[in-house]
Amino acid sequence: MSDTIYDALRESHRLQRSLCRRLLLSRPHTQHRRDVFTALRIELAAHAAAEERFLYAPILMHDAGLDASRHALHEHHEMDELVERLQQSEPSSRGWMATARALSHKVHHHLREEEKKFFQVSGKILGEAQKRRLARQYRRDYARMLKTLRQA
Repeated sequence: MSDTIYDALRESHRLQRSLCRRLLLSRPHTQHRRDVFTALRIELAAHAAAEERFLYAPILMHDAGLDASRHALHEHHEMDELVERLQQSEPSSRGWMATARALSHKVHHHLREEEKKFFQVSGKILGEAQKRRLARQYRRDYARMLKTLRQA
């Protein structure tokens, strides 16, 4: 049996959690901090784009999934704003780490909520074959987005 969209998403979720931990443990004034932040920024953007296309969009088409999808999209937007704030300031500047902590908190909250609530709601809407097809589509788009964002 091949994996489902949820298996594919959980892989990225593990990476996001790890990158958040590494960012919060990073030292100021280091290239390591910049590199970890860049990796997290790219991971979040690639994941969000593919997830929105291949999980949220299909669920938005169902009344039972409308509220959950809209909430998840809103949280993606909040994370995007925090990433943008971090990009606009120096990693060694005052307040940068506070914003990084806020981003980490938001990422962890979003992933926990998604795995505990959204996956259950959407799991009732999607059929097994659709879950497997969406996994393939998500993985393909996620890889494409990673490549595109790394080259930018």
